[in-house]
Order: sequence, then structure tokens, then C-alpha cells
Amino acid sequence: MAMIEVGFERQNFHPLKRKSALLLKLIAVVFAVLLFCEFLIYYLVIFQCNWPEVKTTAYDGEQASHEPVLKAMFLADTHLLGEFLGHWLDKLRREWQMERAFQTALWLLQPEVVFILGDVFDEGKWSTPEAWADDVERFQKMFRHPSHVQLKVVAGNHDIGFHYEMNTYKVERFEKVFSSERLFSWKGINFVMVNSVALNGDGCGICSEAEAELIEVSHRLNCSREAHGSRRCGPGPLLPVSAPVLLQHYPLYRRSDANCSGDDAAPPEERDIPFKENYDVLSREASQKLLWWLQPRLVLSGHTHSACEVHHGGRVPELSVPSFSWRNRNNPSFIMGSITPTDYALSKCYLPREDVVLVIYCGAVGFLVVLTLSHLGLLASPFLSGLNLLRKRKTR
Repeated sequence: MAMIEVGFERQNFHPLKRKSALLLKLIAVVFAVLLFCEFLIYYLVIFQCNWPEVKTTAYDGEQASHEPVLKAMFLADTHLLGEFLGHWLDKLRREWQMERAFQTALWLLQPEVVFILGDVFDEGKWSTPEAWADDVERFQKMFRHPSHVQLKVVAGNHDIGFHYEMNTYKVERFEKVFSSERLFSWKGINFVMVNSVALNGDGCGICSEAEAELIEVSHRLNCSREAHGSRRCGPGPLLPVSAPVLLQHYPLYRRSDANCSGDDAAPPEERDIPFKENYDVLSREASQKLLWWLQPRLVLSGHTHSACEVHHGGRVPELSVPSFSWRNRNNPSFIMGSITPTDYALSKCYLPREDVVLVIYCGAVGFLVVLTLSHLGLLASPFLSGLNLLRKRKTR
């Protein structure tokens, strides 16, 4: 009788052991796939990005000098979802992706300054004070950075509203969090950060104030270009003698994206669609004013969510930076710039493609199904099938 009971216990033990082994395998596969797709893939992809090389020797007559290089990251259109639009799961997913991408880029690339070219939030144009505070808190968590890394943000239409939605309260609310700074100089390099939403040219109060600020910046830049300054520049330190880099949300005027190309340019069916002034791009007049007042050597903008490179007047390059959010693109990216007072070099760093991650997840699901069926005896093990096939060939 005792022998019968022992045999019965052994028969029950083996199925339980098989089920535990299957469960452990499934957990291991799921954990490995999640670890790779939600964490390690960002390191694998961003590790391939490198800072572009730039000339660091400048000549003043016959004398050569070594110029410092500033490592700057430029990204745009993060569009953090608010309380009204988007599913909570979509919101959670996109914010996790951007946080991991940004934190990984900081750790691997070690930039000195990061610029975000507008549309930080998706619903800033109509969010309540409570919703705005929540959005800002999430942004500060996602884009946290060491104290030695500077983060600069320009306003976009989703942050303060389109021109017809913009008001003093929204602008001041934005500037209270991200500063109202228009001119930023570091390592002998001047950056001009423009509230392009306010350049509508209709004489509104905010527009007039924005233009007055830009005229003052233009005055200071012109003073720095004079040999030893002049009395009209007034007291105070002069700016570095360096043509500025212009940073804004709206691109300068161009008819369309017809001349844009590349993997992250607008889709071919959208490239020939004409742009609306003061909606898709700045007006001709506002664009000419910025180029005349500031005389920039480089312009970087966002808003279109797609990449494009154009030259204004045949000499001033503008680069439209694609969206940093997977909600807007399958292949987000950011720009890496090595900048000196007299030169610059740019390169693009692509982030993990959404379709690649989905393929990995689908493949993992298929593998788990095959593993489960094989373990339950409903599907022959691929290993055993291959082994049997080899045995048959040997017997022949």
C-alpha cells in the first residue's frame, strides 16, 4: 500500500515540475525581451552616435589660436500629452520612451547644453493651472539633467497657443518655468532664442514687445562686431565677436518641403503641399527681419515634425529638427552640434525605430506560443525534430 502511495506522489510531482519549468522559461523570456526593448535598445542605438568633428584652429592674421568646442544637443516637439488628449497608455508609453532616450543620450554623449525648440507640451495652449503644474512636474522628471548641463527651451504654439490664442498669462506662465532669456552666450558662441509665435507682425502687444527685444539683441550683436566697441554701445561687457545661432519653433519662410529629402523628411505625398504663413512657417516679412536684424550663421527650428535643410539667400542654412516623440514619428532623432565661435559641424542621432521594437515583440510572442505548445506536447520540439531528421539521414 505504501509503494502505491509513493508511486502516486511521483506521478503528481512530474507534471508539477514540468509546469514550474515552463513558467520559469516564460518569465525569463518575457523579462529578457522587456529589458532589451525598454532599456538596453536605447544604449545600443545611441552608442553608435558620435559628435561631429569641427576645426578648432582660428587665424587672426598670421596668428593661430585654439578655439573651445561647445557640445550642444538640439531636439524639438516632445508634445507631452495633457489631461484631455490621448489615451493614458499612449501617454505612459511615449513619456517612458522619451525619458529613456534623453537620459541615455545624456549618459553616453555628455552634452554641455541641450536646446528644445518648442512644443514641449501638447496642451499648454489650453491647460488649466493644475494641469500645467502637473505637465511641468512630469517634464522636469523626464528631462532631469546634471547641474553642469544647461537646458534651454523656446516657446512653441502648443506651449502658449497660436497667435490668436496667445495671451500674456500663457507667455508669462511659460517663461516663469523656462526663463524669458533671448540671448545666451557660452564659450564665445551666441545663441538667440526667439518666440516665433509672437512674430505675426500685426502690432499686438506681445508682438511689439518681442520685436523690441530682438532689436535690442541686434543692437548688442552689432556692437560686438565693431573693432573696440563704441560709445553708442553703452556700458557693460560686449558680446563675443561671433555670428549667432538662431533658435526658434517656426521655420523661416519656405514655400513647402518639396526640396527636402532623407529618411526623416516629410512623406512624399505631403512635400508639395504649400505652407501657410504664420501657421506652418513664419511670414516672408518676419523671416527677412530676423535674417537682417540678427545675421545668423545657422538657423535651427522645429514645428513640422520632419527634417529639412534649406538655405536662405543662398548663404544661411536652416535645419528643421524632427520630432523627438514616437507619437509623431516612427524614427525620431535629435541633432548633435560641435560649435566654435567661427565654425560648426552637425550630425543626426537616430533613436530606436518603433516598427523594429514591434517586430521584436511580435517575434517574442510567437516564440512563447511555440515554446508553450511544444512543452505541452501539442507541437513537436524543433530541436527534437531536427535531431530525428539527422538520425534518419545517418541510417541511410
